[in-house]
Amino acid sequence: MAQKPDSPGGDAFAFQRGPGGETHQQVAAKGDHASETSHLTTNQGLRIADNQNSLKAGARGPTLLEDFVLREKIFHFDHERIPERIVHARGSAAHGVFECTDPIPELSKASLFATKGKQTPLFTRFSTVAGGAGSVDTPRDVRGFAVKFYTDEGNWDLVGNNIPVFFIQDAIKFPDLIHSVKMEADRGYPQAASAHDTFWDFIGLMPEAMHMVMWAMSDRAIPRSLRMMEGFGIHTFRLVDAKGNGTFCKFIWKPHLGVQSTVWDEAVKIAGADPDYHRRDLYEAIEAGGFPAWDLYVQVFDEAFAASLPYDVLDPTKLIPEEVLAPRKVGTMTLNRNPDNFFAETEQVAFCPTNIVPGIDFSNDPLLQGRLFSYLDTQLKRLGSTNFHQLPINAPKCPMHNFQRDGHMQTAVPKGRANYEPNSLADAGEDGGPRECPATGFASFRANDERNDGGMKVRERGELFADHYSQARLFYRSQTENEQAHIASALTFELSKVVIEAIRTRVLSRLRNIDEDLATRVAAGLAMPLPAKAPAAREPLDMDESPALSIQKNHAPDMNGRKIAILFDEGSDKAAIDAIKAGVEKAGGTAFLVAPKVGELKLKGGALKADGQLAGSPSVLFDAVAAILMPDAAAKLAMDGAALGWFMDAFGHCKTIGYCPATKAKILDKLGIEPDAGVVPNGEFLAIAPARHWDREPNVRMLA
Repeated sequence: MAQKPDSPGGDAFAFQRGPGGETHQQVAAKGDHASETSHLTTNQGLRIADNQNSLKAGARGPTLLEDFVLREKIFHFDHERIPERIVHARGSAAHGVFECTDPIPELSKASLFATKGKQTPLFTRFSTVAGGAGSVDTPRDVRGFAVKFYTDEGNWDLVGNNIPVFFIQDAIKFPDLIHSVKMEADRGYPQAASAHDTFWDFIGLMPEAMHMVMWAMSDRAIPRSLRMMEGFGIHTFRLVDAKGNGTFCKFIWKPHLGVQSTVWDEAVKIAGADPDYHRRDLYEAIEAGGFPAWDLYVQVFDEAFAASLPYDVLDPTKLIPEEVLAPRKVGTMTLNRNPDNFFAETEQVAFCPTNIVPGIDFSNDPLLQGRLFSYLDTQLKRLGSTNFHQLPINAPKCPMHNFQRDGHMQTAVPKGRANYEPNSLADAGEDGGPRECPATGFASFRANDERNDGGMKVRERGELFADHYSQARLFYRSQTENEQAHIASALTFELSKVVIEAIRTRVLSRLRNIDEDLATRVAAGLAMPLPAKAPAAREPLDMDESPALSIQKNHAPDMNGRKIAILFDEGSDKAAIDAIKAGVEKAGGTAFLVAPKVGELKLKGGALKADGQLAGSPSVLFDAVAAILMPDAAAKLAMDGAALGWFMDAFGHCKTIGYCPATKAKILDKLGIEPDAGVVPNGEFLAIAPARHWDREPNVRMLA
């Protein structure tokens, strides 16, 4: 016989109690005195008396179909997921503000660039490209860098990547590119990886991709943090002034923390240690008040300058080196607030390159032209309605009025009869609705004198689009020696995963057009003969090197935004720990205390609790490490595989290591780690960390 809920031992809700230890029934009895938001309701606002049990025909009888509370709850749960993005599925985002620091009204009539100090709210989403929503943060991949500006003239979406060029020149090849890099169609793997046959088969048949391949195989594709990436609009756009005069423009984001990457082995290990490494890093930085910031730059030029270049500015596989055309700063973006709800904001945000404002327009870039169609089209599939723009994260923050009506999930409630234009209802005293604004409304740039203005529409590309190798050569030769080694090693690794030998041969033949030494190194790494050079539609040029393309040539490491680990154990010197921690924090970094146990440990001079346990806080999660240990503790850790791996990984990833005498004698000497410019006593640690010591790399790993 079933017990009544209020009988001894029969409280059906006793396993879940309220804050004061009350049962659900007792809490419910107080309901009339609680705030309105404390009442659990159905989607129709009906208060729910029991959220623990479905309605049955007797305590042990069948569940009744009339239980609308159960049906609504399960119905909604069954439909919680929406289709993920075809590309850029895994993303992380934040709210922020753009402040105009250097107005450019002489170039663009866009209001966000009109006045110094003008602030525009925005939402920025970073993403990987190839993997699904459940993949990891640190694969070798392009990173999306999309910004939605909520301007007072409407939304402007600057939808780009952390690399300034792209694999293909024409949007008609985009489905082929993505199909090739995604999981192979018959076997469903690899996930979030380009190291497989179909990708390299496609790349080997598309010489225009070779410039982008250099970037994708460089350290740019394995960033240290989303906060430490550049962003690029990729395409050539137009800026239009108040008189209707237009100039070409490229958009560039430069991070205040500088550009920083990981090394490949580190990225792989981070994926295992913390699959959410970048997402967590961005969230925690904002939560702690370390707001990431980027300056927005523009490269502005006219048709005459464009015509003088040895490449076509409408070709998205090309960039204009900063040494050829210096970027001009226009403002600063600061991300200062994490999303309140991941699904409602990060997942449902919809970026469309067609979202522009007066003063910004398009060029004839054929990849951009295809994107203008594709992005809008995909929102209907993902969000289920042409009214996706009414979702709060997508809605403009300026007035919005038009005659678009109805459709799935229409939330607006237009009044009156006017749902067409022109109409004369206003003459009859009714609301006739909005009208077009010739004086202030958006008008496309009146001409596109881009070497083909007024010509016939054709399915072909400009003559200079055929130069596929000059800028790939420029990029490679602008890197430091070990950055070049990283590129060669990345190519060797990825091509080693390609089973079909003809594909590897084809890619090697393309590499010879970029750099003979690069091709030779990759061929040697694959134990393959160097094939004949692939014919080039246009012979590549030897362009002046661009130091701006190198991460390491521009990297001035400081502690700002970095995360430093301090390893300690029972008996460690608390004063020494406090000194390094204070130095790190004073310099703008974050100190993270690591110990074999996370509970409070007794130290010389006090006690401390660790922020993380050693086995769960591998050194790949930090920018530099220091150890403060007593001899007996160091000897104990010298027998711990996790501890040995902690130091070996830091050394192998060329990080700065600070040591105390016991750490050196018991652990570093055992591992064969000799002091160098980056393995130093703790007294020298703060003066060097978090620099990477690339001269160590040839001694710790095989590079192509």
